[in-house]
Amino acid sequence: MDVLRPPLIRIGGRVYRKNLIREQPFPHEEEEEFSAGPGECADEPCDAAMVEETERGFQSRLEVPSPLYKYIIGKKGETKKRLETETRTSISIPKPGVEGEIVITGQQRSGVISARTRLEVLLDSFRRRQPFTHFLSLPLNQPAIQQNFLHFKEEVLHKCSKDHGVSSSLFQNPAKLHLTIGTLVLLNEQEIQRACDLLQQCKEDFVDQITGGQPLTVVVAGVEYMNDDPAMTDVLYAKVHMKDGSDRLQMLADQLVERFVASGLMLKEWDRVKLHATVMNTLFRKDPTEERNNTMPGKSSFKERESFNGQNILKLFENFHFGEVQLDSVCLSQRFSSDASGYYATSGQLCFS
Repeated sequence: MDVLRPPLIRIGGRVYRKNLIREQPFPHEEEEEFSAGPGECADEPCDAAMVEETERGFQSRLEVPSPLYKYIIGKKGETKKRLETETRTSISIPKPGVEGEIVITGQQRSGVISARTRLEVLLDSFRRRQPFTHFLSLPLNQPAIQQNFLHFKEEVLHKCSKDHGVSSSLFQNPAKLHLTIGTLVLLNEQEIQRACDLLQQCKEDFVDQITGGQPLTVVVAGVEYMNDDPAMTDVLYAKVHMKDGSDRLQMLADQLVERFVASGLMLKEWDRVKLHATVMNTLFRKDPTEERNNTMPGKSSFKERESFNGQNILKLFENFHFGEVQLDSVCLSQRFSSDASGYYATSGQLCFS
């Protein structure tokens, strides 16, 4: 054999030189179908079990909330066309606003696998950019807490109103005082129902064991700030702790987040949940309906903030006592909403007792 002019083999539109080494085939080894092209399908990870064989080739079905269809289609259909061309598949998408499945079909399994993998990566990226729609919350809006909060607000404005940036527009709505456990992006009724079902499963799996089927008595006392410089504060929050000194509330929050992250309904940001109740936030200055705390998984849309000088507030109200509260439920709360009590509208609820 001429080493400089080896035999050439054409496979899938590409030309390969024949290897001089003679390879021994393994017993029962099946040669995989190979499809070369602009998108190398065989090299991409995917769960092949998601692809089924049909009379005309292969297909895979993918549940996608309708608000995300536009990202798959792209401007003038360019994203969808490119995916179809590179993976040699056809992608069928329901009409806008109609909930359903996206169906990927193709002549080769590898192409369908590649198309599904790429769609899942795209969808994960687009979902992360969406503003959160719901959050798991522990309501702190009992009458006594609200009354003490209003007293706190009155005292702060009386003693610190001359400090830079301090104004009444910074304060939380007392009817919406809460602890945020984690935020979620739920884009259709099916995803909301999944979150509600998961809450109930958590109750059976570990919540009842942690709470003993009884409300948790929590003390809300003291204030702290989020950022590094108290002279340029953006978020001021009230601290909370269990009255009995245990860490059951922390355990509850951490395990709920762990379960929701594992389900894919929530993004993990920290190793442990930072339990806090926002009392002042510079985002409220421009948008009093803003439910955001210090973080927001999903679309990051920080508005231009005007920080305030929180040094005197921290000094004068370091140990301010907001009161005790009986926590008896975790709510799946709807962002930008209110119920008859003034608290957030609830899509689902996990009750301790």
